[in-house]
Amino acid sequence: MPEQKEAQRLACLEIKGGNENARYVIDLPGLSAWVWCRPITGAAGGGDLHYLSVCSQGSISRIALADVAGHGEIVSATAVRLRHVLREHSDAWDQTDVVRELNDSFLAGAGVLQYATAFVLGHYSQTGELLFTNAGHVPPLWYHALEKEWSFMLESTPYSKTIADLPIGLIPGTDYSQTAVQLAPDDLVILYTDGISESTNTAGEELNRDGLLDLARSVPVSSPLEAGEALLARVEAFRGPGAASDDETLIVLQRTHDAIDEAWPH
Repeated sequence: MPEQKEAQRLACLEIKGGNENARYVIDLPGLSAWVWCRPITGAAGGGDLHYLSVCSQGSISRIALADVAGHGEIVSATAVRLRHVLREHSDAWDQTDVVRELNDSFLAGAGVLQYATAFVLGHYSQTGELLFTNAGHVPPLWYHALEKEWSFMLESTPYSKTIADLPIGLIPGTDYSQTAVQLAPDDLVILYTDGISESTNTAGEELNRDGLLDLARSVPVSSPLEAGEALLARVEAFRGPGAASDDETLIVLQRTHDAIDEAWPH
């Protein structure tokens, strides 16, 4: 899979992504990004879905990463629904409706026992504010540039008795919360699927998400490309000669110093 190192740029309402092999860099308003996706060997299209979009006159970027149970036509149908929902809500800053509608549309077309986890975030370029909703997905890694520290990006649930943030496709009408955080310039956010965190080495030991966080602490943080390539190399070194057993996706985002570009294509 050749590396595409010249950054692409999305126009307003344009949506990029899917569930095929991918390895590219891309610029979004206020963010730079590196995307890598690899379905397991022999799969025409994997169960990992990723989408990036720009909306609201170039001020809001939305990134969605989903891990769907299954491959082939089942995932392709889910990809169409996800793209449609993101396009329908392209100008919405509040994204709870995005994930709720995605859940309901997924249920409408899902087969028996099919489900997906998903992480959806929206970034407002003028302030660096980020809203995220986690629907049963593994938590992203967050590099705090000012403190030079890594942590998980975790959601807070306002009402612990409310059924919230379940994997997509389980219960109709499920409520999903959203959490607002402030990204500082040079902060990194790394989204991934459990094909990464559940990598095993030759001794049968699982990396797990805490092990992934430990690996991230040694990667360069100057750009999403360098951070992503370095983290991927460390995961593969941990795994050793064995092949991956699941689809794998990494999306690395970094907040830039630039405010919204008025020349962003509309």
